[in-house]
Amino acid sequence: MQRKQMERHGGKWSVLAAVCLAALALPWSFVGGAVATPAIGRELGGSPQALGWVTSAFMLSFGSCLMAAGALADQYGRKRLFGIGIGLFAASSLAISLAPDLWWLIGLRAAQGLAAAAAMAGGSAALAQEYEGEARTRAFSLLGTTFGLGLAFGPLLSGGLIQWLDWRAIFACGAAIGAAALLLALPRMRESRDPDAVGLDWPGALSFTSMLALFTTALLQGPQQGWRSLPVMALLVGALALLLAFIWLERRAARPMLDLSLFRYPAFVGVQCLPLATSYCYVALLVLLPLRFIGVDGQGEAEAGLWMLALSAPMLAMPSLAVWLTRWRSAGFISAAGLLTAALGLAGLSQAQAGSPAMALALLLIGGGSGLPWGLMDGLSVSVVPKERAGMASGIFSTTRVAGEGMALAAIGALMAGLTGRALADAGLNASAAAVQRLASGNLSQAHALLPMADIGRLIHAYDWAFQRLLYLLIALTLSSALMALVLLERGKGEAGVA
Repeated sequence: MQRKQMERHGGKWSVLAAVCLAALALPWSFVGGAVATPAIGRELGGSPQALGWVTSAFMLSFGSCLMAAGALADQYGRKRLFGIGIGLFAASSLAISLAPDLWWLIGLRAAQGLAAAAAMAGGSAALAQEYEGEARTRAFSLLGTTFGLGLAFGPLLSGGLIQWLDWRAIFACGAAIGAAALLLALPRMRESRDPDAVGLDWPGALSFTSMLALFTTALLQGPQQGWRSLPVMALLVGALALLLAFIWLERRAARPMLDLSLFRYPAFVGVQCLPLATSYCYVALLVLLPLRFIGVDGQGEAEAGLWMLALSAPMLAMPSLAVWLTRWRSAGFISAAGLLTAALGLAGLSQAQAGSPAMALALLLIGGGSGLPWGLMDGLSVSVVPKERAGMASGIFSTTRVAGEGMALAAIGALMAGLTGRALADAGLNASAAAVQRLASGNLSQAHALLPMADIGRLIHAYDWAFQRLLYLLIALTLSSALMALVLLERGKGEAGVA
């Protein structure tokens, strides 16, 4: 009996280690792609819009497929879906490292995001079956910490690999980590399913995925083609129509992919606010800052990675600290306090000089503040539905997180382009859309090539003005999200185990 208990305990740790390895590789793929974008552009070429898809293709396929992946995990087995997902993730990562041109790379990034969705949904749901009570909270806290580890050291490792080897080495390493997770999980992970699962809600899945694809494409194309252009307007109208169709379909489905009735509970809505908030105050900077450090401030990839470490390193400790603090304060209070701290960091960043100690302090505040809700929201996400629907809960939350991040990145990129265009116009420069896009994306050299009449100093001033105004907007969004999270989670205290 004791031997069986020891084997079972060891099996749980193997499952936890495998899922955590996956959680290490997935964020690294995201931030690694962002850090590698300038190097990819130098080797493979491409416009700012095309290079934007290096990140957006991964985020779009990842976010739009998570809910469907959660439903498939409940029906066909969490272990099976995790194994298929992490195996395909390793294979697609290896293929990206061999991509011959930009469009092959973008297509493979989309496939990588699809595989990541299957791995994350299956792994999180399998983990929820292995642990209960406080042990589950600790397991998900470790999962969040590992996710933070990938975010924390991803920029630094990616910058070092680019500078010393090649950008392709980033994805080769991701393939190796995925293969290790697969080998660790398959022998020990138990298969589990939802006995009441009746199949995937295909109409809901297709309408939701198509809606996200159209909306994200509109946000990426708007700055280049104009927001009133016929193609962009058609994309936006199509996205709205598909959103309404998705809601209509889900309200009438016998077993919907997204149970809309859950949105009647304040705690459930409050949990979904947290990943949206961290998209504004933290995740967006993971993409914006490397482009600024490398393209505008003139840093090398390794040096930019070191600066990014100040932003992401607090993710190693703050999620665990957040769980520890729940002994004395509620999850809503801790999350709101963290977002308020992040907003203060954004305010400091808006005034700090590049490369100054004030900038390092601001980045630490942003990362540390964002780490508090980050450490709580994974555990909260599976506490608002019955255990048997853990796949759905994981899918809904992860979809909110990743789809919100993808749309936030696209929207923030569009805002940065609009603000940059206004700054150039105020400086008396008649800049083309291509020049605006290149400057907004941090490509100072190409922007200057398109605007030879403007000296570098004027272009840097225009970029800095736009970046500062963008930070002001992010501060307002973060503070609003902090208030919503506090109110909703406090109102929902006691529902489904919310602390």
